[in-house]
Amino acid sequence: MANKQIPIPYKIYLTEEEMPKQWYNLRADMKNKPAPLLNPGTKQPMTAEELGAVFCEELVKQEIDDVTAYFDIPKDILAFYKMYRPSPVVRAYELEKKLGTPAHIYYKFEGNNTSGSHKLNSAIAQAFYAKHQGLKGVTTETGAGQWGTALSMACAYLGLDLKVFMVKCSYEQKPFRREVMRTYGASVTPSPSMETNVGRAMNERFPGSNGSLGTAISEAVEVAVSTPGYRYVLGSVLNQVLLHQSVIGLEAKTALDKYGVKPDIIIGCAGGGSNLGGLIAPFMGEKLRGEADYRFIAVEPASCPSLTRGKFAYDFADTGMVCPLAKMYTLGSGFMPSPNHAGGLRYHGMSPILSQLYHDGFMEARSAVQTDVFNAAVTFLKCEGILPAPESSHAIWAAIEEAKKCTETGEAKDILFGLTGTGYFDLYAYKAYNDGTMTDYIPTDEDLAKGFATLPDIG
Repeated sequence: MANKQIPIPYKIYLTEEEMPKQWYNLRADMKNKPAPLLNPGTKQPMTAEELGAVFCEELVKQEIDDVTAYFDIPKDILAFYKMYRPSPVVRAYELEKKLGTPAHIYYKFEGNNTSGSHKLNSAIAQAFYAKHQGLKGVTTETGAGQWGTALSMACAYLGLDLKVFMVKCSYEQKPFRREVMRTYGASVTPSPSMETNVGRAMNERFPGSNGSLGTAISEAVEVAVSTPGYRYVLGSVLNQVLLHQSVIGLEAKTALDKYGVKPDIIIGCAGGGSNLGGLIAPFMGEKLRGEADYRFIAVEPASCPSLTRGKFAYDFADTGMVCPLAKMYTLGSGFMPSPNHAGGLRYHGMSPILSQLYHDGFMEARSAVQTDVFNAAVTFLKCEGILPAPESSHAIWAAIEEAKKCTETGEAKDILFGLTGTGYFDLYAYKAYNDGTMTDYIPTDEDLAKGFATLPDIG
């Protein structure tokens, strides 16, 4: 609960001196560590050497380290961060007034950079380590385009080549984000494409496919491992990504601590887990160490419900089944999600870290249908003046629902959610909402069974 003796400003900023100088590795405080990645051929834990054929060397070290609590942020990355960090924690006074709630609603705003989202926090780190290793370039996938946009910005800054495979429905729905990537110098290819073995196979198997993040990952990995001087980088799911994104939560906690605010509920949208994992990191660390207690809520689209309806099992991280196996909540690598407008939340699985925490009961999960999410987004826009990304709007929806409960009970709870970025490149989605053509899709049990049927037999 907040210290009511200190007035809370609309925006809480940190000074440059108060910015985090280290990333926090949540796994160090987890009693049950995420299960290791497995070689898709041998089904044995991946070695650093094997992972190094796909990922940058330093990132492999971060990926497999379960014991080091803090990693120093290189000074060159810190200097880049200072172009757009620290980002503010904002008190949503006008939204509170609109809802008539005694709750205090805060959001950590990550949209104040050219890429428009939190993804830049890890993009610059991964690009830096690729450059430091002497690589020519990197490959990646992108769903809604936020990750691809952020990585194109980071690669342009460091002089790296970038090849992006963008999920086809997002490539068509979000042309302006695609053009930002191209303006930074990246090549952008709709996935599934005819440029890779995986892409050609998926087009043959699913003619006219809208694509999936799993397929785009497969294509990006195929190109990376077959092109000298390149490695693959990923914008979510991996342990290293959640490590870099911990700057979100570390800043949020420092800002709220300055005013005596201890959030009762912390909410984030959940696709692969980068934003949610970064936001909750230091708070979850306190919970794991027994120092404080919080409620954590992951919110995902009802059309791609990996946590709420998925299985906790080893699965391929990609549709082409060439990437390592990860133990996570998953709908199966063969699950083909509907082309919902929250393109960044269409991955079939969930971060192994968040999956383990959810499995162990440290976190809640709920799903929301698309029209409810956009209703919440429009309410937020009219109150707070920011057009939110469709992904973030899932968290807004849950924050509003929790605030309404406070109205019913009279409890003045402190609610913190993550606003991952802005929705100004997502106007195709808002057009569908305004035109009344937006629909809700919830997969049937039969639909999910098709995905589950593709889960590997680990033995």
